[in-house]
Amino acid sequence: MEPVWYPDPKEAQNTRLYRFMEALGFQDYEAFYRYSVEEAEDFYRQFLAHLGIPWRRPYERVVEGSFPLPRFFVGGRLNLADAVFRHPEDRLALLHETEDGQVRALTYGELRAEVARVAAGLRALGVSRGERVGLWMPMGLEAATLLLATSWLGAIAIPIFSGYAAEAAAIRLKDAEARLLAVQDGFLRRGRRVELLPEARKALALSGTERLLVVRRLGLPLEGNEADYAHLGGEALPPEEMESMDPFMLIYTSGTTGRPKGTVHYHAGFPLKAALDMALLFDLREEDRLFWFTDLGWMMGPWAILGGLILGGTVFLYDGAPDYPGPERLWRMVEAHRLTHLGLSPTLVRALIPFGEAPIKAHDLSSLRVLGSTGEPWNLDPYLWFFRTVGEERRPIVNYSGGTEISGGILGNVLLRPIKPMGFNTAVPGMKAAILDEVGRPVKGQVGELAVLAPWPGMTKGFWRDEARYLDTYFAKVPGVWVHGDFALLDEEGHYFILGRSDDTLKVAGKRVGPAEVETAALNHPALKEAAAIGVPHPVKGEAIVLFAVLKPGIAPNPELAEAVAEKVAEALGRPLKPERVLFVPDLPKTRNAKVMRRVVRAAYLGQDPGDLSALENPEAVEAIRRAARGG
Repeated sequence: MEPVWYPDPKEAQNTRLYRFMEALGFQDYEAFYRYSVEEAEDFYRQFLAHLGIPWRRPYERVVEGSFPLPRFFVGGRLNLADAVFRHPEDRLALLHETEDGQVRALTYGELRAEVARVAAGLRALGVSRGERVGLWMPMGLEAATLLLATSWLGAIAIPIFSGYAAEAAAIRLKDAEARLLAVQDGFLRRGRRVELLPEARKALALSGTERLLVVRRLGLPLEGNEADYAHLGGEALPPEEMESMDPFMLIYTSGTTGRPKGTVHYHAGFPLKAALDMALLFDLREEDRLFWFTDLGWMMGPWAILGGLILGGTVFLYDGAPDYPGPERLWRMVEAHRLTHLGLSPTLVRALIPFGEAPIKAHDLSSLRVLGSTGEPWNLDPYLWFFRTVGEERRPIVNYSGGTEISGGILGNVLLRPIKPMGFNTAVPGMKAAILDEVGRPVKGQVGELAVLAPWPGMTKGFWRDEARYLDTYFAKVPGVWVHGDFALLDEEGHYFILGRSDDTLKVAGKRVGPAEVETAALNHPALKEAAAIGVPHPVKGEAIVLFAVLKPGIAPNPELAEAVAEKVAEALGRPLKPERVLFVPDLPKTRNAKVMRRVVRAAYLGQDPGDLSALENPEAVEAIRRAARGG
């Protein structure tokens, strides 16, 4: 496949990446990348000096130890707030537009004052260093101020997806033993009120979390000892001085089995990795305005806020639907706020295509320099539509792939090399990536496992109170190597392509959820005996959930029951994760030790070769799944 975008030599020389390379004596990107992974200690020292990160106590070494549990910036002390609040106070930091068109803004000086007020208020509510605080709210000013205020105190934030129902939120709060939950009482979505406060009260009861702090966007009345965000206050205090590896955030992500896993991120990790990727891949500068259509509960929410602010740019936040009240909404905001960077998932792009080009052509997008994409693999036609219609065949799409555990990207695009459709023209500087075959050897030109061969600042410190599960997830396949769980290919020209997950994790419109979570929610329905959830291709969402269910004896399948089971999942996990189909079967294909073979279920549903079935105890279950898929 040939590239569709080529860098303009003059513009390339004006990028942050080129200027940084030039300062280090590099003219050639490939030589610079090799330096970034072969001399990682010097690379990270030089980059953080380039950013001007203000350490309270300088670090002694960038990396100490190796996989699986290295340490970073050993001996260094800082608070991530120090890295944010070092820019001119009159520079614009945050812009927020609500779905009903209200616009608010904070300069860096105003943001610092608000974060200090909120931090004092959290301390007055009993939150102290090391305690966990749930943040359940859409993207808005308060989401950013609470994330920063929690870090200011040395406490640990738990971002929660605003589309979750009470049970999904409670699982995360309970696992983290959260002291307090901060929630926005609600927001508008397609003109309708979505009330989060009642769900938050249920989550508190289910999780045992002590206290509720409410941002009253809809003005819902408070009960009991619920605290009002607007009235927070207390004795002012400076940001806590933290060790480099002290946690500031737990982001929960789902695996293929068991409960959601809390990835632990630290003050000198996630924020610095976000800033590095944003600077060297996306070329975000101080005068730029970044908008990534995401949620605080997904990695890209904190990534956009922290990376954008550390680099001194302006971060634009929006908490509504992308096509309400009409399909021009996104493009009107780009024009009105002179946005320079726009990040959309492939799912969202596919959903916008049916509206045609007219809503885009009706607006002035001349401020846009860079397009971004992450969350899932592309299909060719939507990619080319985004590049040609929005990018006008001149704006690069920075495809970006990594994950919550990475703090950003393993693979990406730099603006110094040509870009192939759907691909990545480099591993991210500092990431020693490779594609491994079935015996762990690096390969080119064939599909293999995406892996990282050396530690990097930003990698999760592990899973919250579950080291064994962390080691099993990433280091069981190839000892001493981080195996990420993606099938990928590296072509002869050095371009990477992601081909999908190598495990069972589902990605619905870019949102990761473990099949076990879906199955557990479905089994809340009393008619179900067993369930298996799989992800199948979807033209808009990228992947949709199909649930196979085994009914208890004496219960007959019917469409109403299928809908009721799907609603149980929506109630527990949120409507975005509602199964597209619920199909009833007599049994699920299992191994002799009773492990459900989701790989086989998915292949049978899609009419593909299910592979070796010798381990199955009940191979007849495969044909039953095929019949159910056909409607038989």
